[in-house]
Amino acid sequence: MRLPVRNLIRFGSAALGFALASCVPGAGAVESELAPSDALIANAVPTGPQADYPVVVGEPFTIDGITHTPVDVLNYDEVGYATIDEPGAIGISAAHRTLPLPSYVEVTSLESGQTILARVERRGPMTNARLIALSPDARGQLGVSEGTPVRVRRVNPPEEDRAELRAGRTASLRMETPPGLLDVLKRKLPAVGSASLSRAETEGAPALDATAPAAIRSVDPDSGMPSSRVPLEDDVTSGTLAATSTAPAPPPAAAKTSEPDPEPSAAGNYVVQAGAYSSKAAAERVAESIGGYLEPVGRLWRVRAGPFATRGQAAAALAKVRGAGYSGAQIFTLR
Repeated sequence: MRLPVRNLIRFGSAALGFALASCVPGAGAVESELAPSDALIANAVPTGPQADYPVVVGEPFTIDGITHTPVDVLNYDEVGYATIDEPGAIGISAAHRTLPLPSYVEVTSLESGQTILARVERRGPMTNARLIALSPDARGQLGVSEGTPVRVRRVNPPEEDRAELRAGRTASLRMETPPGLLDVLKRKLPAVGSASLSRAETEGAPALDATAPAAIRSVDPDSGMPSSRVPLEDDVTSGTLAATSTAPAPPPAAAKTSEPDPEPSAAGNYVVQAGAYSSKAAAERVAESIGGYLEPVGRLWRVRAGPFATRGQAAAALAKVRGAGYSGAQIFTLR
């Protein structure tokens, strides 16, 4: 049997009154089956992986006559100057004019070499003279002020680092950039604005390749597995500058038949590794300069010299490789 509308209203009012009465001490009310935390879920700010989606690119906009077109580019890598973000910015976050929202960047101070991971959450800075605007917490972690020269590189960090930033905390520390690389990056700085490192090929140097995932920062020479270190790029060797970034490119080699890369001889247990590169062409130039050979590891190419029968021989070779400009070179044991 259907109840009249007035009866439904009365029934609903009675139910509401009973619910309110149950909250009064001593009213003999039945306790709620919901935990207090459950009632807050609907109002909580999401911090899980879903908070990184959807990724927003946005429409082009103009600042002082210059049009900026947001684009979802993976190999973004530029040098420029940092500025102060809006007062309400929280966490280790940043504002950028063209990168997707949200996205993640490694920001390196070209004064100290320190690098932090930041989450790009806003559009800005609204001036063409600055590359990125950092929140107060991000500026404090990086130790920069207004106008500090920086490098900004888009990365794909592991989920644990993303989760820390989404929760307003700091991500794991990054390795400091060595002075040799800082000097090169400073030479790329324009007087005002920013300059893309991905266009370095127009200056006669190999382009910086930032397409590899950020989690692959270096490769453990013994296991061949990635580890958390500085980014490996075409002209950077495990955090040091490769000689090819300042020397002109060698003349084209004569055509040769497709032969495998030279392999080390069987004798000897010690090798000297100059670095690991995402570009085979860059790795070949380094191998030629030190008389070494290439060894593929996933998407990277290791450049090694040797093997050597004794550690003393390897140490002598290490000194020559470092003297050629590869200060991050190291000795490794093959077996």
